[in-house]
Amino acid sequence: MKKLLRVIFGRTTMTIILMLAQIGVVVYAYNVMKYDVNSILGVLDVVALLMVVYIINRKNDNPSFKLAWLLLIIVFKLFGALMYIFVRLQLSTKIMAVRIGNLIEKTRGLLKQNHHVIEKLEKESRNITNFAQYMYGIAGGFPVYNNSTVKYFPLGEDKFEEMIKQLEKAEKFIFLEYFIIEEGIMWNTILEILKRKVQEGVEVRLMYDGTCSIAHLPYNYTKRMEKLGIKCKMFNPIKPILSTHQNNRDHRKILVIDGKVGFTGGVNLSDEYINKRVVYGHWKDNAIMVKGEAVKSFTAMFLQMWNVSEINDEEFDRYIDLDYSEFEGIKDGYIIPYGDSPMDGENVGEQVYIDILYHAHKYVHIMTPYLIIDNEMLMALKYASKRGVDVKIIMPHIPDKEYAYAVARTYYAELIEAGVEIYEYTPGFVHAKTFVSDDDTAVVGTINLDFRSLYLHFECATYMFKNSEIINIEKDYLATLEKCQKIDIENCRKQNILRKVTGRVLRLIAPLM
Repeated sequence: MKKLLRVIFGRTTMTIILMLAQIGVVVYAYNVMKYDVNSILGVLDVVALLMVVYIINRKNDNPSFKLAWLLLIIVFKLFGALMYIFVRLQLSTKIMAVRIGNLIEKTRGLLKQNHHVIEKLEKESRNITNFAQYMYGIAGGFPVYNNSTVKYFPLGEDKFEEMIKQLEKAEKFIFLEYFIIEEGIMWNTILEILKRKVQEGVEVRLMYDGTCSIAHLPYNYTKRMEKLGIKCKMFNPIKPILSTHQNNRDHRKILVIDGKVGFTGGVNLSDEYINKRVVYGHWKDNAIMVKGEAVKSFTAMFLQMWNVSEINDEEFDRYIDLDYSEFEGIKDGYIIPYGDSPMDGENVGEQVYIDILYHAHKYVHIMTPYLIIDNEMLMALKYASKRGVDVKIIMPHIPDKEYAYAVARTYYAELIEAGVEIYEYTPGFVHAKTFVSDDDTAVVGTINLDFRSLYLHFECATYMFKNSEIINIEKDYLATLEKCQKIDIENCRKQNILRKVTGRVLRLIAPLM
């Protein structure tokens, strides 16, 4: 009974109730205005038409988002128009965008591109040089490095084991930024080390996304951490207010140790990611560890997000402008750690993936938990396959979200008919986000092939070119493939009719979900 009362009167329940109340106010306003407008000779249709014309002529908007909004306005007319205006007039989103832009510019001066690296890269590949120039000049000031190493972890438990070793070595600072943190074997083990490191004088900062307060952590968890000496923040807390910026979640997974060791990948700090708790069968994930100067970019990304809610900027140089001379002898290909923001007008995550697809010669092998893509990505996948590139996609066989799986299935037949091979991981759930191509190019990070990752979330990843660890990423891909079942057209036809219909309907509004 007490548990039931806590759920009924808990903060999450009250937040949902208050948000629903605000939606109710919008619906009520729509109904009131509808009757007034209907009495004025078709003004309702005129308003809808004007909104349609405005949306079609907006520059830089993705056609998939335009189509979803047009459908909403055409079907619901004034209500759809009101919702669109409400979304476009979000002041909080604009304020956050300006703040993040300023922080990116501040860190840009500390992430200077080494021209000798670019000159050397140009001798090896003009295409990759052009790509590197985009990543540094346009995408957010992310340099390419050639004095850093990468270690690949094919499972979350492998990453966890190495995390423990590296955390124990920390001497100056530890930065953690994760989408999900949940108490259990993984997080409790890490927390014990963090508490000990604080006592040793190491600066520890922890930041997690506000959605954790709904199902994973108590709302006051930041205060618990502060009492332990750990600086802690909840990014973009869930509040009982209708606001589009609450759609912009921090989906990144970053660990930085002393500015010289960094981790990223799909692995959050929760027991299912290391298969200590089974929720959707075997959890297939991956991660990488970067050592060297390239870690500067991860440090900068963390500090940008940490300082979004700060009034006064801190001095970043003491965490970024470090001595990396110990790594000067390393020559193991090229590395570009990078981030993606939903507020800078550049769809960096998608551009990176599309660039790989358009420049691949032999193969592009992909692992992703979701497949909810726009026309640009769909065409890139199909075109790569049609010009003879071996394109394979590994998806989960046991999904974590039935609606997302239903939408993903709507793309299967079209991709298969274009020559793309689709596989499902039969032991369970694939959470890895991997592109590997031609034995010389790879990306491992947090960016899914869905609208939320590609357009709405803060994300991060690492791009690798001619790095020795790429061959291990491909070996892991092929080993995973052996545990998958290939999906063919007949399999698509036999799909449950309810799932088929649900997927088709949801695909229409997927960009707004």
